[in-house]
Amino acid sequence: MSATAERSLADASRRPDDTDWDGPKVRYDLVKEFVIALVVVTLIVLGLAAVFSSPDDHSLTVQGWSNNTTSANGKFAGQDFVATALTELDGTSPTASYGPPYNPGPAAQKIFFLKPEGWAGVRSPVDPPNDFVLGPLHTEAAHDPALAAALAQYNSASATQQGQWTSNYEKALGDATLASDGTITVAPGDYGPVPVMMESLLAMAQSGALDNAMLASRAFYGTNYTKALLFLADGGYLADKAGVEHLSGSQWGMMNETGNYPGQAWLWLYTMWYQVAPFTHTGNADALVWSLMMLLTLVLLFLPFIPGLRSIPRWIPVYRAIWRDHYRALAAEERAAAGQPRAPTA
Repeated sequence: MSATAERSLADASRRPDDTDWDGPKVRYDLVKEFVIALVVVTLIVLGLAAVFSSPDDHSLTVQGWSNNTTSANGKFAGQDFVATALTELDGTSPTASYGPPYNPGPAAQKIFFLKPEGWAGVRSPVDPPNDFVLGPLHTEAAHDPALAAALAQYNSASATQQGQWTSNYEKALGDATLASDGTITVAPGDYGPVPVMMESLLAMAQSGALDNAMLASRAFYGTNYTKALLFLADGGYLADKAGVEHLSGSQWGMMNETGNYPGQAWLWLYTMWYQVAPFTHTGNADALVWSLMMLLTLVLLFLPFIPGLRSIPRWIPVYRAIWRDHYRALAAEERAAAGQPRAPTA
């Protein structure tokens, strides 16, 4: 054994922390340990996946929303769809008033006086009246003369008149009835062309044509479902489904999976703040929680340089429990060097 290997554990431990370790060494094959761990974890993952599988819920679509017979908010799902479409048409939906990155306007999320949401501007433009209602209806009107006439009447009316029609129809929608063929019937009133437009839009949704019309990308394989998802989020259908599957914010939804499957448990620290005041009572929670997590991350990153905090490991010596074998061997050498008897072992 070389002279460096013969150096005692006690002598080596007393040297400064920045000195290269030249005390006793134990051969350790890191690659072998990694391969063994990888194989074991892979077998466990594959075994659990084979036994428990994973959630296989179908994706939510506008078609599924409009064809549902009931909704958790007490409305027919088709009724909820039409009510949401009316808010898109008159520009009062959450998406229409959200601001960047979808449309101009005040940023919805801010950190005190900073508004990072608006720094990049409108990067994914969404115009709810045209993207969700008028645009799809115009494509359908090419082979529907009644719808084409209704759209012409609506487009030629003043903004005040359009708002009056949609307001009247929205009020009447609360007492609407759903026919067996899926159409909605409201009491007679001054609705202008809005009933024809909404009936056509509902028929498009029930056939699945509206989902395709709202694809943000017109490529052959369209995969950008931003507009359809925003439309779904403005209604009650998506929130109802989330509540049933325990995926809403108050149910720690960010770290859950559908059904009884475990979710992303590593997100608990992030999700936890949404359950704590004042984040539970503000619409600005996303920006506030993000800024708090960034602050905590910086504290962790600079922990070795922060007086007081960096001394916590010394005050709470958990490391001595983790490296207990090392400290037992060190204590035994020091007792032997002092001529003391060896401590009894269990």
